[in-house]
Amino acid sequence: MQNLDDLLKEAIQKATTERGHINILIAGRSGVGKSTLINAVFQKNLAETGQGRPVTQNTREISRDGVPITIFDTRGLEMSQFRETLSELEKVIKDRSNEKDSNRHIHAAWLCIQEDGRRVESAEVDLHNMLAQHVPLITVITKARSDNGFKNEVIRLLPESRNVIRVRAIREELDDGYMIDPMGLDRLIELTSEVIPEGKRKALAAAQKANLNYKKLQAHKIVAGAATAAAAAGASPIPFSDAAILAPIQIGMVAGITSVFGLELSKGTLSTLVTSAIGVGGATFVGRTIVVNVLKFFPGVGTIAGGAISAATASAITIGLGEAYIAVLAEIFSEDPDAIPTAANLADRLKDKMNG
Repeated sequence: MQNLDDLLKEAIQKATTERGHINILIAGRSGVGKSTLINAVFQKNLAETGQGRPVTQNTREISRDGVPITIFDTRGLEMSQFRETLSELEKVIKDRSNEKDSNRHIHAAWLCIQEDGRRVESAEVDLHNMLAQHVPLITVITKARSDNGFKNEVIRLLPESRNVIRVRAIREELDDGYMIDPMGLDRLIELTSEVIPEGKRKALAAAQKANLNYKKLQAHKIVAGAATAAAAAGASPIPFSDAAILAPIQIGMVAGITSVFGLELSKGTLSTLVTSAIGVGGATFVGRTIVVNVLKFFPGVGTIAGGAISAATASAITIGLGEAYIAVLAEIFSEDPDAIPTAANLADRLKDKMNG
Protein backbone atom coordinates (compact mmCIF):
# COMPACT_ATOMS: atom_id res chain seq x y z
CA MET A 1 0.00 0.00 0.00
CA GLN A 2 1.23 3.44 -0.88
CA ASN A 3 0.33 6.89 0.32
CA LEU A 4 -1.54 8.80 -2.39
CA ASP A 5 -0.07 12.10 -1.26
CA ASP A 6 3.45 10.77 -1.74
CA LEU A 7 2.56 9.38 -5.18
CA LEU A 8 1.22 12.75 -6.29
CA LYS A 9 4.33 14.59 -5.06
CA GLU A 10 6.63 12.12 -6.83
CA ALA A 11 4.66 12.34 -10.07
CA ILE A 12 4.73 16.15 -10.08
CA GLN A 13 8.45 16.29 -9.35
CA LYS A 14 9.22 13.76 -12.07
CA ALA A 15 7.04 15.47 -14.68
CA THR A 16 8.50 18.89 -13.88
CA THR A 17 12.07 17.60 -14.04
CA GLU A 18 11.50 15.76 -17.32
CA ARG A 19 9.82 18.78 -18.88
CA GLY A 20 12.70 21.07 -18.00
CA HIS A 21 13.03 24.63 -19.24
CA ILE A 22 13.82 26.12 -22.65
CA ASN A 23 15.45 29.44 -23.53
CA ILE A 24 14.97 31.16 -26.88
CA LEU A 25 16.71 34.35 -27.96
CA ILE A 26 14.59 36.59 -30.19
CA ALA A 27 16.36 39.40 -32.03
CA GLY A 28 15.25 42.04 -34.48
CA ARG A 29 14.99 45.73 -35.17
CA SER A 30 12.29 47.90 -33.64
CA GLY A 31 8.96 47.51 -35.38
CA VAL A 32 9.49 44.00 -36.77
CA GLY A 33 6.74 42.64 -34.55
CA LYS A 34 8.67 40.64 -31.96
CA SER A 35 6.23 41.31 -29.14
CA THR A 36 3.26 40.40 -31.31
CA LEU A 37 5.00 37.21 -32.39
CA ILE A 38 5.90 36.25 -28.80
CA ASN A 39 2.33 36.79 -27.60
CA ALA A 40 0.88 34.84 -30.53
CA VAL A 41 3.18 31.85 -30.04
CA PHE A 42 3.65 31.52 -26.30
CA GLN A 43 1.30 31.23 -23.37
CA LYS A 44 0.22 33.99 -20.99
CA ASN A 45 1.19 36.89 -23.26
CA LEU A 46 4.84 36.80 -22.28
CA ALA A 47 5.70 40.06 -24.00
CA GLU A 48 3.12 41.88 -21.88
CA THR A 49 4.78 40.98 -18.59
CA GLY A 50 6.82 44.18 -18.65
CA GLN A 51 10.31 44.96 -19.74
CA GLY A 52 11.81 41.88 -18.18
CA ARG A 53 15.02 41.53 -16.23
CA PRO A 54 17.96 43.31 -17.86
CA VAL A 55 20.80 40.98 -18.90
CA THR A 56 22.85 43.53 -20.82
CA GLN A 57 22.19 47.14 -21.79
CA ASN A 58 20.12 46.02 -24.78
CA THR A 59 18.95 42.52 -23.89
CA ARG A 60 16.23 41.58 -21.43
CA GLU A 61 15.22 38.24 -19.99
CA ILE A 62 11.45 37.68 -20.05
CA SER A 63 9.75 34.88 -18.15
CA ARG A 64 6.56 34.17 -16.28
CA ASP A 65 5.64 31.79 -13.50
CA GLY A 66 4.12 28.58 -14.79
CA VAL A 67 5.56 28.88 -18.31
CA PRO A 68 8.75 26.80 -18.79
CA ILE A 69 10.45 29.23 -21.15
CA THR A 70 12.65 32.29 -20.94
CA ILE A 71 12.74 34.71 -23.86
CA PHE A 72 15.87 36.77 -24.37
CA ASP A 73 14.64 39.89 -26.14
CA THR A 74 17.52 41.55 -27.96
CA ARG A 75 17.23 45.19 -28.97
CA GLY A 76 19.39 48.00 -30.22
CA LEU A 77 20.23 46.82 -33.74
CA GLU A 78 19.78 50.35 -35.02
CA MET A 79 22.01 51.90 -32.38
CA SER A 80 25.42 53.34 -33.11
CA GLN A 81 26.95 51.11 -30.43
CA PHE A 82 25.81 47.99 -32.26
CA ARG A 83 29.24 46.37 -32.01
CA GLU A 84 29.14 46.70 -28.25
CA THR A 85 25.64 45.21 -28.23
CA LEU A 86 26.79 42.27 -30.31
CA SER A 87 29.80 41.64 -28.07
CA GLU A 88 27.69 41.74 -24.90
CA LEU A 89 25.17 39.33 -26.39
CA GLU A 90 27.85 36.89 -27.48
CA LYS A 91 29.27 36.86 -23.96
CA VAL A 92 25.84 36.04 -22.51
CA ILE A 93 25.43 33.10 -24.89
CA LYS A 94 28.93 31.76 -24.24
CA ASP A 95 28.66 32.10 -20.47
CA ARG A 96 25.37 30.23 -20.42
CA SER A 97 26.62 27.48 -22.72
CA ASN A 98 29.40 26.78 -20.20
CA GLU A 99 26.99 26.23 -17.31
CA LYS A 100 26.38 22.64 -16.18
CA ASP A 101 22.61 23.09 -15.95
CA SER A 102 21.19 22.67 -19.46
CA ASN A 103 18.11 24.62 -18.39
CA ARG A 104 20.32 27.70 -18.43
CA HIS A 105 21.62 27.32 -21.99
CA ILE A 106 20.30 29.31 -24.95
CA HIS A 107 18.71 26.53 -27.00
CA ALA A 108 17.69 28.41 -30.16
CA ALA A 109 17.53 31.89 -31.67
CA TRP A 110 14.97 33.57 -33.89
CA LEU A 111 16.19 36.48 -36.00
CA CYS A 112 13.14 38.52 -37.02
CA ILE A 113 13.16 40.51 -40.25
CA GLN A 114 10.10 42.41 -41.45
CA GLU A 115 8.87 41.50 -44.93
CA ASP A 116 7.56 45.00 -45.67
CA GLY A 117 11.07 46.42 -45.35
CA ARG A 118 12.30 44.35 -48.31
CA ARG A 119 15.90 44.53 -47.19
CA VAL A 120 18.40 42.87 -44.89
CA GLU A 121 20.54 45.33 -43.00
CA SER A 122 24.27 44.79 -42.51
CA ALA A 123 23.68 44.72 -38.75
CA GLU A 124 21.28 41.80 -39.24
CA VAL A 125 23.87 39.97 -41.33
CA ASP A 126 26.47 40.47 -38.60
CA LEU A 127 24.06 39.31 -35.92
CA HIS A 128 23.20 36.26 -38.01
CA ASN A 129 26.88 35.41 -38.37
CA MET A 130 27.51 35.65 -34.64
CA LEU A 131 24.39 33.76 -33.52
CA ALA A 132 24.90 30.92 -35.97
CA GLN A 133 28.32 30.23 -34.45
CA HIS A 134 26.82 29.50 -31.04
CA VAL A 135 23.15 28.47 -31.28
CA PRO A 136 20.76 26.97 -33.84
CA LEU A 137 19.37 29.96 -35.74
CA ILE A 138 16.03 30.31 -37.49
CA THR A 139 15.30 33.45 -39.47
CA VAL A 140 11.69 34.55 -39.14
CA ILE A 141 10.26 36.85 -41.81
CA THR A 142 7.50 38.70 -39.95
CA LYS A 143 4.31 40.45 -41.15
CA ALA A 144 4.30 38.25 -44.24
CA ARG A 145 1.85 39.42 -46.89
CA SER A 146 3.57 39.22 -50.26
CA ASP A 147 6.87 37.43 -50.75
CA ASN A 148 7.91 38.59 -54.25
CA GLY A 149 11.18 36.69 -53.90
CA PHE A 150 12.20 38.23 -50.58
CA LYS A 151 12.51 34.88 -48.81
CA ASN A 152 15.04 33.67 -51.39
CA GLU A 153 17.02 36.87 -50.88
CA VAL A 154 17.04 36.31 -47.12
CA ILE A 155 18.23 32.73 -47.65
CA ARG A 156 21.04 34.03 -49.87
CA LEU A 157 22.16 36.72 -47.43
CA LEU A 158 21.75 34.65 -44.25
CA PRO A 159 23.01 31.22 -45.33
CA GLU A 160 23.88 29.99 -41.83
CA SER A 161 20.25 30.00 -40.74
CA ARG A 162 18.96 26.48 -40.13
CA ASN A 163 15.74 27.57 -41.80
CA VAL A 164 13.89 30.64 -43.02
CA ILE A 165 10.15 30.90 -42.51
CA ARG A 166 7.53 33.51 -43.32
CA VAL A 167 4.97 34.14 -40.58
CA ARG A 168 2.05 36.40 -39.84
CA ALA A 169 1.28 36.52 -36.13
CA ILE A 170 -2.22 38.01 -36.10
CA ARG A 171 -5.26 38.32 -38.33
CA GLU A 172 -5.09 41.51 -40.35
CA GLU A 173 -7.50 43.57 -42.44
CA LEU A 174 -6.20 45.13 -45.64
CA ASP A 175 -7.33 48.49 -47.00
CA ASP A 176 -9.95 46.88 -49.23
CA GLY A 177 -11.47 45.04 -46.26
CA TYR A 178 -9.95 41.69 -47.18
CA MET A 179 -8.94 39.68 -44.11
CA ILE A 180 -5.72 37.67 -44.00
CA ASP A 181 -5.30 35.01 -41.35
CA PRO A 182 -2.24 34.18 -39.26
CA MET A 183 0.21 31.85 -40.95
CA GLY A 184 3.39 29.91 -40.27
CA LEU A 185 3.26 29.85 -36.47
CA ASP A 186 2.64 26.12 -36.21
CA ARG A 187 5.45 25.46 -38.65
CA LEU A 188 7.77 27.76 -36.67
CA ILE A 189 7.26 25.52 -33.64
CA GLU A 190 8.04 22.42 -35.71
CA LEU A 191 11.22 23.96 -37.11
CA THR A 192 12.30 25.07 -33.64
CA SER A 193 11.67 21.57 -32.32
CA GLU A 194 13.98 20.15 -34.98
CA VAL A 195 16.96 22.22 -33.83
CA ILE A 196 16.65 22.09 -30.04
CA PRO A 197 17.81 19.16 -27.87
CA GLU A 198 15.22 16.41 -27.63
CA GLY A 199 15.10 16.87 -23.86
CA LYS A 200 13.73 20.40 -24.33
CA ARG A 201 10.79 19.47 -26.56
CA LYS A 202 8.39 18.93 -23.69
CA ALA A 203 9.20 22.42 -22.41
CA LEU A 204 8.60 23.86 -25.87
CA ALA A 205 5.29 22.00 -26.10
CA ALA A 206 4.18 23.33 -22.73
CA ALA A 207 5.28 26.92 -23.36
CA GLN A 208 3.73 27.38 -26.80
CA LYS A 209 0.08 27.65 -27.84
CA ALA A 210 0.46 27.96 -31.62
CA ASN A 211 0.66 24.25 -32.45
CA LEU A 212 -1.84 21.97 -30.70
CA ASN A 213 -0.64 18.95 -32.64
CA TYR A 214 2.83 19.44 -31.21
CA LYS A 215 1.45 19.26 -27.67
CA LYS A 216 -0.42 16.09 -28.62
CA LEU A 217 2.71 14.57 -30.16
CA GLN A 218 4.73 15.04 -26.98
CA ALA A 219 1.83 13.73 -24.90
CA HIS A 220 1.53 10.62 -27.08
CA LYS A 221 5.19 9.90 -26.37
CA ILE A 222 4.47 10.03 -22.64
CA VAL A 223 1.59 7.57 -23.08
CA ALA A 224 3.78 5.23 -25.12
CA GLY A 225 6.45 5.25 -22.41
CA ALA A 226 3.89 4.60 -19.70
CA ALA A 227 2.32 1.77 -21.70
CA THR A 228 5.71 0.09 -22.08
CA ALA A 229 6.33 0.40 -18.34
CA ALA A 230 2.84 -0.93 -17.58
CA ALA A 231 3.34 -3.90 -19.90
CA ALA A 232 6.58 -4.75 -18.12
CA ALA A 233 4.77 -4.50 -14.80
CA GLY A 234 1.96 -6.72 -16.06
CA ALA A 235 4.40 -9.32 -17.32
CA SER A 236 5.77 -9.83 -13.81
CA PRO A 237 2.93 -10.96 -13.30
CA ILE A 238 1.30 -8.82 -10.66
CA PRO A 239 -1.55 -10.38 -8.74
CA PHE A 240 -4.70 -8.43 -9.55
CA SER A 241 -5.36 -7.89 -5.86
CA ASP A 242 -1.96 -6.22 -5.47
CA ALA A 243 -1.61 -4.06 -8.59
CA ALA A 244 -0.19 -1.04 -6.80
CA ILE A 245 2.85 -1.04 -9.05
CA LEU A 246 0.70 0.38 -11.85
CA ALA A 247 -0.37 3.36 -9.74
CA PRO A 248 2.81 5.48 -10.03
CA ILE A 249 3.00 4.68 -13.75
CA GLN A 250 -0.51 5.87 -14.50
CA ILE A 251 -0.50 8.83 -12.13
CA GLY A 252 2.90 9.83 -13.52
CA MET A 253 1.49 9.62 -17.04
CA VAL A 254 -1.41 11.92 -16.16
CA ALA A 255 1.05 14.37 -14.56
CA GLY A 256 3.28 14.30 -17.63
CA ILE A 257 0.41 14.94 -20.04
CA THR A 258 -0.85 17.79 -17.86
CA SER A 259 2.66 19.26 -17.89
CA VAL A 260 3.24 19.23 -21.65
CA PHE A 261 -0.15 20.83 -22.26
CA GLY A 262 1.08 23.75 -20.18
CA LEU A 263 -1.44 23.42 -17.36
CA GLU A 264 -0.72 24.09 -13.72
CA LEU A 265 0.88 20.97 -12.34
CA SER A 266 -0.26 21.11 -8.73
CA LYS A 267 -1.11 18.44 -6.22
CA GLY A 268 -4.66 19.76 -6.13
CA THR A 269 -5.15 19.41 -9.89
CA LEU A 270 -3.61 15.97 -10.06
CA SER A 271 -5.47 14.79 -6.97
CA THR A 272 -8.80 15.88 -8.45
CA LEU A 273 -8.10 14.03 -11.68
CA VAL A 274 -7.07 10.86 -9.88
CA THR A 275 -9.78 10.84 -7.23
CA SER A 276 -12.67 12.08 -9.36
CA ALA A 277 -12.14 10.88 -12.90
CA ILE A 278 -10.43 7.59 -12.11
CA GLY A 279 -12.25 6.98 -8.85
CA VAL A 280 -9.36 6.67 -6.42
CA GLY A 281 -9.88 8.02 -2.91
CA GLY A 282 -8.53 7.92 0.58
CA ALA A 283 -5.22 8.75 2.15
CA THR A 284 -3.85 5.31 1.37
CA PHE A 285 -3.86 4.18 -2.22
CA VAL A 286 -4.18 0.56 -3.35
CA GLY A 287 -3.21 -0.03 -6.96
CA ARG A 288 -6.15 -2.33 -7.53
CA THR A 289 -8.51 0.65 -7.24
CA ILE A 290 -7.14 2.50 -10.25
CA VAL A 291 -7.04 -0.72 -12.25
CA VAL A 292 -10.65 -1.59 -11.48
CA ASN A 293 -11.87 1.87 -12.41
CA VAL A 294 -9.99 1.88 -15.71
CA LEU A 295 -10.70 -1.76 -16.55
CA LYS A 296 -14.43 -1.17 -16.44
CA PHE A 297 -14.12 0.78 -19.69
CA PHE A 298 -12.81 -2.30 -21.50
CA PRO A 299 -15.59 -4.76 -22.45
CA GLY A 300 -14.80 -8.33 -21.48
CA VAL A 301 -11.92 -7.29 -19.26
CA GLY A 302 -13.58 -5.33 -16.48
CA THR A 303 -15.33 -8.39 -15.15
CA ILE A 304 -12.06 -10.03 -14.08
CA ALA A 305 -12.07 -10.48 -10.33
CA GLY A 306 -8.76 -12.08 -9.63
CA GLY A 307 -5.67 -13.64 -11.10
CA ALA A 308 -2.96 -11.60 -12.78
CA ILE A 309 -3.01 -8.59 -15.03
CA SER A 310 -1.42 -9.57 -18.31
CA ALA A 311 1.15 -7.34 -19.97
CA ALA A 312 -1.31 -6.63 -22.79
CA THR A 313 -4.09 -5.66 -20.38
CA ALA A 314 -1.82 -3.45 -18.28
CA SER A 315 -0.64 -1.69 -21.43
CA ALA A 316 -4.13 -1.36 -22.87
CA ILE A 317 -5.71 0.23 -19.82
CA THR A 318 -2.80 2.65 -19.52
CA ILE A 319 -3.10 3.67 -23.18
CA GLY A 320 -6.87 4.01 -22.81
CA LEU A 321 -6.53 6.35 -19.86
CA GLY A 322 -3.77 8.42 -21.45
CA GLU A 323 -5.39 8.80 -24.86
CA ALA A 324 -8.73 9.73 -23.30
CA TYR A 325 -7.02 12.50 -21.33
CA ILE A 326 -5.18 13.77 -24.41
CA ALA A 327 -8.46 13.86 -26.33
CA VAL A 328 -10.11 15.92 -23.58
CA LEU A 329 -7.27 18.45 -23.52
CA ALA A 330 -7.16 18.64 -27.32
CA GLU A 331 -10.87 19.46 -27.42
CA ILE A 332 -10.47 22.18 -24.80
CA PHE A 333 -7.52 23.88 -26.47
CA SER A 334 -8.90 23.58 -29.99
CA GLU A 335 -11.88 25.59 -28.73
CA ASP A 336 -9.68 28.15 -26.95
CA PRO A 337 -5.85 28.10 -27.11
CA ASP A 338 -5.78 30.37 -24.03
CA ALA A 339 -8.14 28.21 -21.98
CA ILE A 340 -7.45 27.69 -18.28
CA PRO A 341 -9.68 24.72 -17.40
CA THR A 342 -10.32 23.93 -13.77
CA ALA A 343 -9.32 20.60 -12.31
CA ALA A 344 -12.98 19.75 -11.73
CA ASN A 345 -13.83 20.48 -15.36
CA LEU A 346 -10.96 18.32 -16.56
CA ALA A 347 -12.04 15.48 -14.29
CA ASP A 348 -15.67 15.67 -15.44
CA ARG A 349 -14.73 15.71 -19.11
CA LEU A 350 -12.27 12.86 -18.68
CA LYS A 351 -14.91 10.80 -16.89
CA ASP A 352 -17.40 11.51 -19.71
CA LYS A 353 -14.81 10.65 -22.35
CA MET A 354 -13.98 7.32 -20.76
CA ASN A 355 -17.66 6.50 -20.25
CA GLY A 356 -18.40 7.48 -23.82
